[in-house]
Amino acid sequence: MINNSLEKVKMQEQDPQKRIKNFEEVSLGYTPEEAIEEARRCLQCKNRPCVSKCPVAVPIPEFIKEVVEGKFEEAYKIITTANNLPAVCGRVCPQESQCESKCVRGYKGEPVAIGRLERFVADYHMKNSKEEIKAVPTNGIKVAVVGGGPAGLTCAADLAKLGYEITLFEALHKPGGVLVYGIPEFRLPKKLVKDEIENIKKLGVKIEKNVIVGKSITVEELKTKKGFESVFIGSGAGLPRFMNIEGENLNGVYSSNEFLTRVNLMEAYDFPNTPTPVRLGKNVAVIGGGNVAMDSARTAKRLGAEHVYIVYRRSEDELPARTEEVHHAKEEGIEFKLLNNPTRILEKDFWVDKLECIRMELGEPDSSGRRRPVPLENSEFLLDVDTVIIAIGQRPNPLISHTTPEIKTESWGGIIADEVTAETSKENVYAGGDVVSGAATVILAMGAGKKAAKAIHEKLKNK
Repeated sequence: MINNSLEKVKMQEQDPQKRIKNFEEVSLGYTPEEAIEEARRCLQCKNRPCVSKCPVAVPIPEFIKEVVEGKFEEAYKIITTANNLPAVCGRVCPQESQCESKCVRGYKGEPVAIGRLERFVADYHMKNSKEEIKAVPTNGIKVAVVGGGPAGLTCAADLAKLGYEITLFEALHKPGGVLVYGIPEFRLPKKLVKDEIENIKKLGVKIEKNVIVGKSITVEELKTKKGFESVFIGSGAGLPRFMNIEGENLNGVYSSNEFLTRVNLMEAYDFPNTPTPVRLGKNVAVIGGGNVAMDSARTAKRLGAEHVYIVYRRSEDELPARTEEVHHAKEEGIEFKLLNNPTRILEKDFWVDKLECIRMELGEPDSSGRRRPVPLENSEFLLDVDTVIIAIGQRPNPLISHTTPEIKTESWGGIIADEVTAETSKENVYAGGDVVSGAATVILAMGAGKKAAKAIHEKLKNK
């Protein structure tokens, strides 16, 4: 029986005043009864518009139908025909701008909570399944994957399922990429990431950590010395951007990359039980308005900051962060300083003391389609802060392109790859994810990894 409710089944969350004092997950997920009730809102459309907006083409109506019937393991099997990281995607995908944006239910009321249902199914499987994952018999063809983030993990898993011998090279001491160093524990528990990577390893994927391709070994050496027939580059965009304003080199200024890596990957939130400290003052300004800025601000709050400001040069309507993340940030007491742009950072004894900003107004739309922020003359003011976190974007590290000059790149550093095959200008070398597009979403990186895996297989299957 169809559930005709115009609203999604609400998902329980930690109380804001409690959660700002811990790093436990904010959203608590559905119970089986809640999942079935929400799944019954799905109309099982024959043309499946939701699937057309999923970058990895999860068979959404099919898995939801199994949830309606309480067949959660069957639902999991359907999801994982397309998605190798369902517990991750159920938490961090921007479903509101992808699959749920095309849900027919959303024309009148709220769309079906596809992301919450995917999360429930993945979590249920992790808690209850005892089924062993078995590797496919190898075909003897070796493929190297550079980077253990969403793009690399997806490409590696898809090729392993086809019988290729996959070795994944990760620069850090843990695989996962942005899933482990960028996204905070309260949004994405690291145990879930570890468990999903373990499932990929069971497919036969070998992971070599602490290997910096471009320094430890070059792309060419992977092919000539190590015997890999193809190489996929999914090394992400880990090089932070700065504003180039006065005072950015002061003590107390972090890039969001450094700040979140210290807290998430190196577990500074548990200092002194872990050896990595992070120095934070009482007043913190986070510059930027995306998901990374929200993650940084909410993390700073949990580390004990009294006042945390989001300083963003446009209005709330132009915030690039997910609506849910903005909502959670507001609940947690993050203060939004919108239509303000930093102009310099002032110091006291070489440490951050104040942030000078200028007020902005919105003018005509720019190339992005958003209204361009224009400074208001003589509107400068000072904000008392001890710490500044710059979260205005990242770009790819140039190591690989500098050591493999045959690989053509964009002027800003992104690797140029064919839109259909993901192959670069160097034969049998493919690239996808943030290293091609610049910083984007987890699911788009996964889609790029799938596309590359398909193209690699098409080229190598006759060998």
